Amino acid sequence: MNVLIIASLWPEPTSSAAGRRMVALLELFHQQGWTITYASTAQASDYCYPLESLGISRRTVKVNDSNFDTFVKELAPELVLYDRFMVEEQFSWRVAQQCPAAISMIETSDLHCLRQGRQVALKEKRAFVMSDLHNDIAYREIASIQRSDLSLIISKYEIEVLTTVFKVDSRLIHYLPFIVEPSVMNVLQENWPSYQQRAGFMCIGNFKHPPNWDSVQYLKKDIWPLIRKQLPKANLSVYGAYPPPKAMQLNNPKEGFLVKGRAEDAYEVMQQSRICLAPLRFGAGLKGKLLDAMECGTPSVTTPLGAEGMYGELPWAGQIEQSPQAIADAAVALYNDEQAWGKSQQNGLKIVRENFNPKDYEEALIARIKMIQQGLDKHRQQNFQGAMLRHHTMRSTKYMSLWIEEKNKTLN
Repeated sequence: MNVLIIASLWPEPTSSAAGRRMVALLELFHQQGWTITYASTAQASDYCYPLESLGISRRTVKVNDSNFDTFVKELAPELVLYDRFMVEEQFSWRVAQQCPAAISMIETSDLHCLRQGRQVALKEKRAFVMSDLHNDIAYREIASIQRSDLSLIISKYEIEVLTTVFKVDSRLIHYLPFIVEPSVMNVLQENWPSYQQRAGFMCIGNFKHPPNWDSVQYLKKDIWPLIRKQLPKANLSVYGAYPPPKAMQLNNPKEGFLVKGRAEDAYEVMQQSRICLAPLRFGAGLKGKLLDAMECGTPSVTTPLGAEGMYGELPWAGQIEQSPQAIADAAVALYNDEQAWGKSQQNGLKIVRENFNPKDYEEALIARIKMIQQGLDKHRQQNFQGAMLRHHTMRSTKYMSLWIEEKNKTLN
């Protein structure tokens, strides 16, 4: 199969969980012997995954540029994967014109409307309610999912939201969580430092992602002083790609609050720490940092939202708490109790092995794609709402894009 991936960013697995997930998809497609082209509107990245190692071609593309039409027509992809719904909005009408038989698929990463609704509720200092989902982003995001042949959904909770709140046909969505190769997990487990070999707390997350930046501020102001009061010599190391100056200004060695920026090896710093803190107050999807923690044998203390969709009926790999005092108390108790710490470590190992095993998901995804390809016309005929949205939305997007293109020509 000839595959085209269109994204607004180059995949950076060391910078974000989304980057790690995209690389997993690339590797899966490569294993099928598929020809892959990765096109991005972004400038070259120093931290981009070495696409050439998988024989993947790179291509820089522009929004509102008819040169893309020529490119995609010549490439003639059979499957086009859009990295997030905004990219689908920008390019899908052009692909549909030039390659109408290409399967359209979205990597959602997480439900942006869910994250937005929760963020608004937090800002307004109230509990999130389902009516918060009905926001401007939802109108765009759900329309994009409806227009496409298949969308990859990372969380079972988000599957439930899509099918019950938005009434999205289950034929249009596919559950694909993070995946961890058992052989990789075995190697990581063999090298876990012991409880006694570890010290301190840590948190990690790309600073460009608003929930991560909020959690750092929450730690600094409300949680870390409570932990430090009980453990006056403890340190918290804060890691994350692309830290802004305002984040680095939070660094305070006297308080044991150490902002260190990008971690060159996330697994290394994770394994050096005794506890991972992830007090997330809004967001969506699955939290890559918490999966990293489980892979590294590092118990975590997080919120119900942070652990959402990750552990099912299994016990959590640490503690789940809501208030600052409860989070702080749980973190201190787990930090000081070697037996409870070891139990949490084993809980994480079980979650990874039972919930993120590739054999449970990879073959099913490839089979789903092939099934859609073989019956694409019927698949689309069963999705009248999608056809209706493509008819109307693509026209408005198309003419806006063409107008911007002409305007740019005039300015140049």
